[in-house]
Amino acid sequence: MVSQPAFAQEKGTSGYWISKAQQGINKPNTWMAFRRDIMIKNKPLQALATIAADTKYWLWINGKLVVFEGGLKRGPNPNDIYCDKVNLGTYLKKGKNQIAVLLWYFGKDGFSHVGSGRAGLYFSMNAKQSELNSDDKWLCRIHPAYGDTDIPLPNFRLAESNIRFDARKDIAGWQTAPLNSLQGFSAAEKIGLPGDAPWNKLVERPIPQWKDFGIKEIKFERHKGASADTIVGALPYNMQMTPIISVLDDKGGHLIKINTDHNVAGGTDNMRAEYITAKGFQKYESYGWLNGENILLIVPKGVKITSVKYRETGYNAEPEGAFACSDKFYNLFWKKAKRTLYLNMRDNYFDCPDRERAQWWGDAVLLMGESFYTYSTSTHALMRKAIRELAAWQRPGGELFAPIPGNFNQELPDQMLTSIGHYGFWNYYMNTGDRKLIEDVYPAVKKYLDLWKTDETGLTVLRNGGWLWGDWGDNKDLRLIMAGWHYLALDGASKMADVLGYGEDAADYRQVMDRVKAGYNKCWNGHAYRHPLYNEKTDDRVQALAVIAGIADSSKYADILSSLKTELHASPYMEKYVMEALFVMGEGKYAMDRTKKRFAEMVNNPNYSTLFEGWGIGENGFGGGTTNHAWSGGAQIVIAQYLFGVKPLDAGYKTFWIAPQPATFTSANLTVPTIKGLISTSFQNNADGFRMNVTVPMGTTAIIRLPSGSKVYVNKKLLNEKDMNVEELQQKERFTTFKLISGKYVIKRERSL
Repeated sequence: MVSQPAFAQEKGTSGYWISKAQQGINKPNTWMAFRRDIMIKNKPLQALATIAADTKYWLWINGKLVVFEGGLKRGPNPNDIYCDKVNLGTYLKKGKNQIAVLLWYFGKDGFSHVGSGRAGLYFSMNAKQSELNSDDKWLCRIHPAYGDTDIPLPNFRLAESNIRFDARKDIAGWQTAPLNSLQGFSAAEKIGLPGDAPWNKLVERPIPQWKDFGIKEIKFERHKGASADTIVGALPYNMQMTPIISVLDDKGGHLIKINTDHNVAGGTDNMRAEYITAKGFQKYESYGWLNGENILLIVPKGVKITSVKYRETGYNAEPEGAFACSDKFYNLFWKKAKRTLYLNMRDNYFDCPDRERAQWWGDAVLLMGESFYTYSTSTHALMRKAIRELAAWQRPGGELFAPIPGNFNQELPDQMLTSIGHYGFWNYYMNTGDRKLIEDVYPAVKKYLDLWKTDETGLTVLRNGGWLWGDWGDNKDLRLIMAGWHYLALDGASKMADVLGYGEDAADYRQVMDRVKAGYNKCWNGHAYRHPLYNEKTDDRVQALAVIAGIADSSKYADILSSLKTELHASPYMEKYVMEALFVMGEGKYAMDRTKKRFAEMVNNPNYSTLFEGWGIGENGFGGGTTNHAWSGGAQIVIAQYLFGVKPLDAGYKTFWIAPQPATFTSANLTVPTIKGLISTSFQNNADGFRMNVTVPMGTTAIIRLPSGSKVYVNKKLLNEKDMNVEELQQKERFTTFKLISGKYVIKRERSL
């Protein structure tokens, strides 16, 4: 008999954390079923429920699935837990209502989750004349059909476990069965109040519930084997999905293995599932999401699979961004990059959906940048969550580390500098205008930058952190890689300080920037940047960082270009910055050629709908790389920002640039989803001249920049100096720059670009 604890009800709270009073209830991969019935006098228009779980839950009301995989991986900081706010008014009815919750307790940590150590459910609903709170009036039990698979098990980076479901032990219909008929159910145990340890404070879920694309059937083939057959069902693309099978077994007790072609990927074992049949016909959906290009079932002889279906779910965002061009390769690249991006969004941004599901910040910076040009503004919530978590997990000494939330605790200094700087926090602000978030996390930025020092030459002193990474691959000039990211972090911090009115901080950052820039330029040997103590091949990464940071002046561009034509060491992650540097130097055609050459193997591979971690697969990869990896889509950002030239000039797109460099494209179009609305731009660049169509959203101003030396017409009217009306800072030598207010425009330049 488990003794009932006494609790003091906190002001403003209702309900308790509840669980099952049973030995082993906190064992990893435990599934619990909860039931409660409630009488409602009148159907409410609104019934707001606060639901928290360690770890995930599925909610049914009157037999209808209302929330599919609710809850977020823990935690918003090292101590607390997320809670959902859900309006249940639509699903409730007058009279008796049956509430059912299935809880999945992870019970172990991973690279994107830190558990509380105790399984539990919290539920509090307030309607106009009714309320329902979790307490000992709820019934619950461990769901007996769920259990663990045999080895191999998921690698240590994943908090999720493999799921085995034994249909012979199922409690079918428990969501709607009369309470007095539920076998094995008993009163729940009250185990704490909101705010109590180990769950601590409830932090409202900052991102939407998952988008459910519905259940779809796929064709499959059965390949006969000696003792078992293999069912192969091709998915339309690599996705986050839960597999659904229909089975006919005359005997029952047969084990079906539910895999995808990614359950062994990235050099390790990942998620999979198993199903033990009952006798007769049955249907089963395995709730732990998997990913892959194909569903693979290992089916014993004599067991018939009558259908294979899947439910795709994912982050609730719409692919509002659009791109097309005259180059088939880049159309395919964009398609694969967009799929790769979406596959790496859920509880958090992550590097890969199979091996880790971890919010590495080098990847996150690129995913955020890509999201601004491809998906609806609902993705901004996922960015805010990521930024707040990074700051909230900062150590007392000032160190930042990732991935978080999780059980990894090593600082990767270069990735942390990337996160807080020009391409990370500052880029978020420029695209969203979200001053409040910058204000909230600025103290963490300042505290982290205080850890970084410069040496007697002015160059950044190397901080090893927990993992001196720099990039994967070889020929890494780490002193200069770190100095480049340090400079860009200081640049972002100085601009944040300007916005927030911290003038002294901004001045201090810029003084350090001057020192770093001087120290970096002392490493110029007349042909390339090389640290004196570095003895390997010239690093293309550090040349690129010097250009994009503004450390290298234009007198060095010709030599840097020569270096970038012979040195190809950057990973797909750092190649984005190489590509950007080439555009900055006015070498857009070579940027597109180099990118096409380097990405050709993964883009042209017909067997994969996503981009790889390495430049190839297997021996052509690097360290067992995955075939879906977040960091490989960065060229999307460069194409949007430089080839089309679309990027914010003022925070939140009040004013924005369109400064195209068509490079190798003869025609292209781009639609950009912003907080001000959709920006559309398209061009044709040929012997007849350069023609561009532009849509400027309401309440915004576009600054158009085209090379001078040719007449320009706007809506068939010849542009003159009076029409240009741009500020001096927006002008540039050898360019024609002019403003367009909201509206639609046709711009014609007599000569091509």
